[in-house]
Amino acid sequence: MRAARTGYLATAEEGQPLVSLATPACAPDLSLLLLLSDLSAHTRQLRRNPRCSVMVLGVPEGANPQTTPRVSITGVAEIDADPALKARWLAIHPYGALYADFGDFALWRVKPLGAMFVGGFARAARLRQADLTPDPDAVTALLSAESEICTHCNEDHPDTLSLLAGEPGAWRMVTCDVDGCDLMLGEAVRRVTWTAPVSKPEDVRRELILLARSARA
Repeated sequence: MRAARTGYLATAEEGQPLVSLATPACAPDLSLLLLLSDLSAHTRQLRRNPRCSVMVLGVPEGANPQTTPRVSITGVAEIDADPALKARWLAIHPYGALYADFGDFALWRVKPLGAMFVGGFARAARLRQADLTPDPDAVTALLSAESEICTHCNEDHPDTLSLLAGEPGAWRMVTCDVDGCDLMLGEAVRRVTWTAPVSKPEDVRRELILLARSARA
């Protein structure tokens, strides 16, 4: 979910479903963030019925599309005017700065109530809300230190960031959470996943060292 850059938003009106292309980002607590225009049919439907579903996909294992890992999240959408969440969405979708401040756009937050995970052909599991809720204390600890972590890495460890991105360039860390971080170069954004979820800021340093050693190997 945190690595997804595109997805599909399903809404409904009077029992008739509608599926639209969406560009999600994840809040620190794994809620999905969507920047939506009031001019879109799906937004008008959400205002009348906030229950929705969002599907995000990974990379298929082979030619058969059924090998694609994916998760369909069900939840309730609501507008969230928190500027920090909007900044987070823009960190994942920097091209959105062209229209993010238009009067008809607003940030919506989908709080997961459950999900269906399909890991590939004939591999599926139903997820409860608890499965989609990171440890709140860990989320708070990482969020409070996120700005400091990003600044430190960007100023003191640019070589490590380009190594983790897998491509030379002035990559910058733009988010950091319990599951990983996001690196940006221009409008390109790449997700780096920790080897295991972290619970405190000092764990990030350990994960960066482990991942850098693995990238050099």
